[in-house]
Amino acid sequence: CTRQIISEKLGRGSRTVDLELEAQIDILRDNKKKYENILRLAQTLSTQLYQMVNTQRQLGDAFADLSLKSLELHEEFGYNADTQKLLAKNGETLLGAINFFIASVNTLVNKTIEDTLMTVKQYESARVEYDAYRTDLEELNLGPRDANTLPKIEQSQQLFQVHKEKYDKMRNDVSIKLKFLEENKGVLINGRIILAVAACSPQICPRKPLVPATTTRGTNNSTGLRAVEETANNLWIGNREEEIAL
Repeated sequence: CTRQIISEKLGRGSRTVDLELEAQIDILRDNKKKYENILRLAQTLSTQLYQMVNTQRQLGDAFADLSLKSLELHEEFGYNADTQKLLAKNGETLLGAINFFIASVNTLVNKTIEDTLMTVKQYESARVEYDAYRTDLEELNLGPRDANTLPKIEQSQQLFQVHKEKYDKMRNDVSIKLKFLEENKGVLINGRIILAVAACSPQICPRKPLVPATTTRGTNNSTGLRAVEETANNLWIGNREEEIAL
């Protein structure tokens, strides 16, 4: 196997290539890096948002205290106190959605994708072994066939067959895991993205409904997405009622 690896690096040895499968593996590795970047950014956002929400809550308490002690500015301080408390409440909703999103991406990156890449490593190792025994068999078949070489050829043929079956099995395992990953990636992430985006709306534009009805069109997970939509829009209605009450 070491000789096979060296031969490939020197450009002398031939290697078995499944172009379609290797392209999918390259895409997976590239996507993993992109998801890791999203995960880091989302974690940074969560930390910063937590600090902001905590500050808004404290600011609301400070305004409320001033409202009680400053009769001439009672209404102004009271209004600012209620505004900061509403912003803090909306921020908590957003923080919960972002942390839920972080947990989902973390599961995808560090469990689901990582498990698939472990299978890919096993597949690549099996491929090197298969090519090594294939090369040995080809070299023996090119030589003389006599009483001394025939047993070696037969043994090499048996070893080649064993490693070919192992290689075929690992290639099939990788294909299945890649397909499974692709099918479940959308289910795992899609609703979380919508909820995270929806939860941003009260912070940015509290008068606008959070999720358009079009989010559920043409998806196999429409029931789950409708639930996200209803939850988000209920949050908006609740925020509007509080805003009107103010």
